[in-house]
Amino acid sequence: MSKRVVIGTHNKKKGIELAEMLAPFGLEVATLDDFPSAIEVVEDGDSFAANARLKATQQAVHLGEWVLADDSGIEIDALDGAPGIYSARFAGEQATDQDNNRLLLDKLGDLPPVKRGARYYCHVTLADPAGEVRAESHSTCRGVIRREPVGSHGFGYDPLFEVREYHRTFGELGPAVKRALSHRSRAMRAIVPQVITLVSG
Repeated sequence: MSKRVVIGTHNKKKGIELAEMLAPFGLEVATLDDFPSAIEVVEDGDSFAANARLKATQQAVHLGEWVLADDSGIEIDALDGAPGIYSARFAGEQATDQDNNRLLLDKLGDLPPVKRGARYYCHVTLADPAGEVRAESHSTCRGVIRREPVGSHGFGYDPLFEVREYHRTFGELGPAVKRALSHRSRAMRAIVPQVITLVSG
């Protein structure tokens, strides 16, 4: 039996992030790009958890594989938690990262740093080939939204999201620090032991 887990994303950067965390444990890691027949799951859940479950369970049944899927986004204190589950399409269905970042900056306007608090949130779900949810985890990372993007690393809102302890954005800090601190990395570290046990078994 193949000890393989499919990361339920076409996002290459996200796939690399997660694959690097699982590779040391002898698991074969694939992404949806390795499966031309992968389906597009409609993310119509009302929470990060619901969307992660949809992506993991539907893709697992379709592919007949273990699938690890996450749903992540940013929640802005001053916007009552928006954009939340709409983070990737904050500025519209075809929005680019730059479009979303511009809209966020417009909405926050001249608010001082003390009122620009935010958190990244990630929920991760592992589904078995029958589409049953077998493990879940979630985590957050607190920060502050800068007045302009800084740095070229990462994706999404990373150039705007300043990690308080470092006084630098994820865009500046680079992948090594992001792997240590990010919401997704924290959620992944929490679920990795269960992934290893379940998929290796």
